[in-house]
Amino acid sequence: MSETIECQAHRRDRRWAVHVPAYGVYGHGRTLKAAAENTEQGLALAGVSAEVVLIPTTPELDKLRAAKKAYETALREAVTSLALRRTSLRDMSTATREPTTRVKQLLPARAEEPTETE
Repeated sequence: MSETIECQAHRRDRRWAVHVPAYGVYGHGRTLKAAAENTEQGLALAGVSAEVVLIPTTPELDKLRAAKKAYETALREAVTSLALRRTSLRDMSTATREPTTRVKQLLPARAEEPTETE
């Protein structure tokens, strides 16, 4: 399977329903794993060999994703602001309640200081 297809999975009663409009394929299953496998089988019948990556969609999950994105944006802004104030990595970690490795990932790339040439 060289291709990966992302598609949304919607909850219908006690099952997940999947539609891949590009290929006119539908899939379903009681679990997300079963729905992905069923959709891959449907794609195989259409002559498409691909791995299916499902994005479960409900109003609550969409709200959760939006909140997570807002948190990540706010966290990046806070780390950037603290870095500009020359706050230590440990203090940034304590203030944001994030591990130091995560804070390091969020630090803005520092431009290398130009070296003087003779």
